Amino acid sequence: MTADADPLDYDFWLFDLDGTLVDAEWSYTREVFDRVGDRLGREFTDREAEVLWHGLGGARDPQLRAWGIDPDTFWPVFHDVEDPAARAEATYLHDDAAALVADLLAADVPIGVVTHCQEFLAEPVVEHLDVGDWFDSFVSCTTDLGWKPDPAPVYHAIERLGRDPDSPGRGVLAGDGASDVGAAWNAGLDGIHVERHPPERRGRCVLADHRVGSFDELSVTARGRDVAADGGYER
Repeated sequence: MTADADPLDYDFWLFDLDGTLVDAEWSYTREVFDRVGDRLGREFTDREAEVLWHGLGGARDPQLRAWGIDPDTFWPVFHDVEDPAARAEATYLHDDAAALVADLLAADVPIGVVTHCQEFLAEPVVEHLDVGDWFDSFVSCTTDLGWKPDPAPVYHAIERLGRDPDSPGRGVLAGDGASDVGAAWNAGLDGIHVERHPPERRGRCVLADHRVGSFDELSVTARGRDVAADGGYER
């Protein structure tokens, strides 16, 4: 997104959750993969844990298969060892994301979330961070609903915003992975990639309509507008 672009020009925003708005402390991630490894009889290196947790290699199932791990075996174990309360306690907000969301809320821009994080994990995180009132729609992907880059969960989030997925207006989906941008494009939205991990760690560059190193590159523009006396933005 260019320096003179304005995030308030979009009719609505959708965000990914993990890695985009929030993240978990590394100590929690490492402990989860230690527990998974104990159950599967396979040790996960720090790099493997990082790749799977953040989706650095793209879709996770092909990556698991490349390492000789059956996804249908891995995911039930992975979700079983996760402690929702412990994960919530270990999760923190990204300051740049919070600043951008504050700009959007001040301007009454509808905001939604489309996340791969399952409801039993996402809900305690949202409650712990006290951000539930940020979002007008919140969708956790499932096998039945679809997984990003499938546009189905994005359409579902748009419907929960009270908009027609076939003609929703000008919307955008922002995330830290290629699947987020792919889901945006497949749903007819703009895609913003926030690079939480440098390309040399990811092993690739992620294409997007707009690529930013931090949401501060966007929120500063929004905060630079004239602010009305009631705290809202003069449009």
